[in-house]
Amino acid sequence: LTNIYLGTQGGVFLSTNNGTNWTKKISGLTDTIVYAIAVNGTNIFAGTYSGVFLSTNRGTSWSLKKTGLTNTVVQSLAVSGSNIFAGTQGGVFLSTNNGTGWTAKNANLTNTYILSLAISGTKIFAGTSGGIFLSTNNGTNWTDVTNSLANTVVYAITFSDTNIVIGTGGGVFLSTDNGTNWTNVTNGLTNSWVWSIVVSGSDVFAGTVKAGVWTRP
Repeated sequence: LTNIYLGTQGGVFLSTNNGTNWTKKISGLTDTIVYAIAVNGTNIFAGTYSGVFLSTNRGTSWSLKKTGLTNTVVQSLAVSGSNIFAGTQGGVFLSTNNGTGWTAKNANLTNTYILSLAISGTKIFAGTSGGIFLSTNNGTNWTDVTNSLANTVVYAITFSDTNIVIGTGGGVFLSTDNGTNWTNVTNGLTNSWVWSIVVSGSDVFAGTVKAGVWTRP
């Protein structure tokens, strides 16, 4: 990676040398508690308690983009082509113009407290405080795919080939059929409160509430 952007409780940081050094990038970022980062071409988006901020110059300056965001607590962001999705404490919002305007996309979304978003092709998954939902039409409609999921607080979503891997308040779960069935794959994870999930090749890394990263080969 050429540039790595990191959202923290103290703002956005940029590394241009794989994390050896970091530079704080907060000019114009009036809310420095950053929950989420998304990159779309030369545009960088930061989700905060006050809405979405946009930078078009590698974080040198930021501008607030919240028109249409009826809930500004943005806890997750996801990008699909020219579409930017923001997951908030009041539902999912879509922008097709780099954040200039946002439209709510919550039809059939029975839980609108969004903790995580992830996109794979035409499928958008939204993890909430009470289950996981799937949309195949850019958020126009949502389907509850919580089904057999034993813990419904979904903090993180990622993909491994055609499989979905999620981190919850009760461990890591795997679905091989778009959420119709879920399997608990938490064995060996001594702390099951999973905030983040990353897949690298055949390895799955889980970040938990306690310090440390766990790997499942």
